[in-house]
Amino acid sequence: MCRNIRQLHNFEPPATADEVRAAALQYVRKISGSSKPSHANADAFERAVDAVADASAQLLDALVTTAPSKDRDEEAAKRRARAAQRYAA
Repeated sequence: MCRNIRQLHNFEPPATADEVRAAALQYVRKISGSSKPSHANADAFERAVDAVADASAQLLDALVTTAPSKDRDEEAAKRRARAAQRYAA
């Protein structure tokens, strides 16, 4: 999976539409092999991003959990710590 796509479920506050769309964009970029589509493919690319974002939002709305919500700042700190350890010289 693309490393830039972050988990969006079970956070407080819930994921925003912008976060869902950003994840959808990363997904479509990954599977298309193109970060910026040609002019001829731009419409298909945008439709795909919209479709993936809609499907992702529906999924996030339908998921249920009994686990406590995660804190975004705390999870970001964990990611930074893992990255620092991974890339330490």
